[in-house]
Amino acid sequence: MHGRPRKAPTREDEAASAAKGKNLGFLQSQLLYNHHKKIYNEEALDLSAKTLQINPDLYTAWNFRKLAVQHKLAASHPEFNSIFDPELRLVESALRTNPKAYGAWYHREWVLRRLSKAHSSSSSLNDYLDHELQLLETLLKHDSRNFHAWNHRRFVAALFTTSDQEELKFTNEMIQDNQDNLSNYSMWHHRRVLLSGLLKKKAQGFSSKEKVLHDEYELVDGAIVAGTEDQSGWFYHLSLLEQTVNMDAPFLVSSWPSHGSNVLLSRNRCSDDCSLSQFDSFHSSSGTFPLILYFTKAVQGVNSSTITIESSFCTKNDLHWTPLMQNRSQFSQAWVTHIIFPAARPHSSEPYPLEISVGQSQGIISRNGFPYSHPTQFNFKVRLCLGETERGEVEDLDGDIILWKDENFHALQTKSQEPHEAVSFDQLIINDVHEPNTSNWRAAIVANEIDFFQTLLFCKIGILTLARLLTAKNVLLSRCMNKTVHSKVLELYKDLIKLDPLHSQYYKDQHSLVFLREVTSNRESLQRHCCSYKNFASASIGNYKCVRLNNISLSRMGSVEKLLWVSMLDLSHNELCSIEGLEAMQLLSCLNLSVNKFSGFSALGPLRLLKSLEVLNISDNEIGLHTTDTTRYLCSSPLSHTEETSWNYDEIMPGGVSVMNYWEAFLIFKSLRLTQLDIAGNAIASENFKSFLFKSPEV
Repeated sequence: MHGRPRKAPTREDEAASAAKGKNLGFLQSQLLYNHHKKIYNEEALDLSAKTLQINPDLYTAWNFRKLAVQHKLAASHPEFNSIFDPELRLVESALRTNPKAYGAWYHREWVLRRLSKAHSSSSSLNDYLDHELQLLETLLKHDSRNFHAWNHRRFVAALFTTSDQEELKFTNEMIQDNQDNLSNYSMWHHRRVLLSGLLKKKAQGFSSKEKVLHDEYELVDGAIVAGTEDQSGWFYHLSLLEQTVNMDAPFLVSSWPSHGSNVLLSRNRCSDDCSLSQFDSFHSSSGTFPLILYFTKAVQGVNSSTITIESSFCTKNDLHWTPLMQNRSQFSQAWVTHIIFPAARPHSSEPYPLEISVGQSQGIISRNGFPYSHPTQFNFKVRLCLGETERGEVEDLDGDIILWKDENFHALQTKSQEPHEAVSFDQLIINDVHEPNTSNWRAAIVANEIDFFQTLLFCKIGILTLARLLTAKNVLLSRCMNKTVHSKVLELYKDLIKLDPLHSQYYKDQHSLVFLREVTSNRESLQRHCCSYKNFASASIGNYKCVRLNNISLSRMGSVEKLLWVSMLDLSHNELCSIEGLEAMQLLSCLNLSVNKFSGFSALGPLRLLKSLEVLNISDNEIGLHTTDTTRYLCSSPLSHTEETSWNYDEIMPGGVSVMNYWEAFLIFKSLRLTQLDIAGNAIASENFKSFLFKSPEV
């Protein structure tokens, strides 16, 4: 551990270990008897202490001690010191045997919490504080990387209200006293936690984030130069970069409908005469359309109190906001509600204006506790389409099959010479969201770091850090200058894939994210990936807004906040094994995921939230080829899931197919209403599975 080589045991060591094991076995059996009989006398306590001195990892023994303490405290007028002090001495003895025994550290914290409540005298508490700090100093001298000791130090500081400034000063002293601590990851982590808290509270001396971060970069850059092969400083540098680039408070980054847009709605599919270039069409047989909000951070508190909608036919009381997350978390970057639009009048073509106000009242808050502090307003207009089908002429749409062939797609053509309005770029009215002065110093710090790391390209992590810094620079500039991602970043990730094949998947994922950010950075670059399906001859598919991101070696999806308007997406012939984030694209009706690397149905989990999805192609993947995928068993038990369903687990489908065999598939497809599904080329695409899909009443 930590560079200390293990020694092979001698015969004497083995004999002593055998005797120790025999003695421990006897002690543990007696302990379990006392535990079962609830015997808490001194003899039982002495026996448990001997057991823990030999084996401080025995949780049952520590739990027995806790019950004994509670038994003593229940007596009248207990002497607190006589109860708590022996427990603290026992923990110290156990830590001499194993300084990293989880049970011992947990027991010490448990005792100290009760001790602090029992003692009202600050002087006596100070004695305990001094003792804890002395103990920690001894342990850290023995092993300065003992993360248990560092965690306990944070616990003690919080319990005895020691200032974070003093703790930060302690890490400074450790660095000055011993340069070996520059490679101490636990020390850097301790410093990161303290610094984040001080900046968040804007404590005295930490109100200027610019100055604090400048000093920290100077400190960690020196540590990196002193030991480029050590990862501790690099990780701390990454945490500083995140604090530099990320704005503390969340804000709204995009929406659908977007600000200033004109939305064309129909209960049935509109005929071609309704497809005016200035309108973004949306078909809804349910009489509703989604309103999607996408934030820079995962937030909670999006509801009718924090979101105000002004319109002639919708009130905030009509709306229920849903976080678009698979794990049912109340924190999400993307939120959706569905607005009910009124029945169309026979000769009415006037649009309905809607104005959305976000964050006018408090309540929206990020996971790290920062409130939404950038009140936002945007508006759009909704026009109801009266297509021929709504006037009595029924279209036959059953013959429309989506064929994902290149010849069926061509460049966008509109009836006017204006750019196609489907390429949507939000112009949200956000007050002071960009904070130009703040962005200037952030960009200046990142630029200085870029210059510094240009000299450290002889190591892989130096190249990776430079790629991150260049990406950060472009992110900062794009907030006010709309710069595209520097092509150098893509080159650096390509170099890393070759230099470090062991971590190539991570580099491919980062390359994909940077590439997608570049593609969606402006209208011109995204326009090259937009197309229309066939020749608009069919009213049922002619209004799809299609983006093709096929055959470009994507391994991870990103920048979905720029693609909320897309209804037809081609991601075929890539290297995707997950579609995390795609759940925000609520307008998605047609999706092609063929020829990728999906290994199981759980990787397709976001599909469950795409309520508009009608056409899905997952052919030629690896579904069913592996016994497990990255998150859970391919055909795992329904008991491993929390989803509620009325499905009979023991039901046997026609043909002898058991639902239990395809539980993962059932969870994906039960909430979808697909009209077209292609699963060919997957190992699971057997006749039994096809029988399950087509005979299931839910699918």
